[in-house]
Amino acid sequence: MQKQRSYKIKSYVNASHAIRWESGTGKKHNHTWEIVCELHVFEGMVSFFDIGKSLNKAIGALSGQYLNDLPEFKTVNPTVENVTEYLFDQIDGILRQNNAVLLRIEVSDSPTRSFCIDVTERKFPTAAEAHVKPAAQDSEDA
Repeated sequence: MQKQRSYKIKSYVNASHAIRWESGTGKKHNHTWEIVCELHVFEGMVSFFDIGKSLNKAIGALSGQYLNDLPEFKTVNPTVENVTEYLFDQIDGILRQNNAVLLRIEVSDSPTRSFCIDVTERKFPTAAEAHVKPAAQDSEDA
């Protein structure tokens, strides 16, 4: 049996949104979003300070925002599912630059419900591959 080791990091952000329906947009309301990230590290221990600082770049961009006004959610409904998809992509890219990969993310917009994306069955890239930027970021840097 091979052990799989991982870390969990919890973050919180206050942001508001309104769900778009066929009949129009619902009422704007606030949430304290809880984001729980489980990550795999390639070499030994992780510096929680460095990882936390990096994660704050993605999560902090949502802080105090009305999600509907952000470019990422202008045409994408800012539901808990879509916010989770957005954060997964952002955070996985950030972690790869810090010698880690995202295994699972859980985003809650209330204490009683969460949406999760789990890729614990993913084949881990090598440490060298983990430092490669995702294609979407490469095109933006060009």
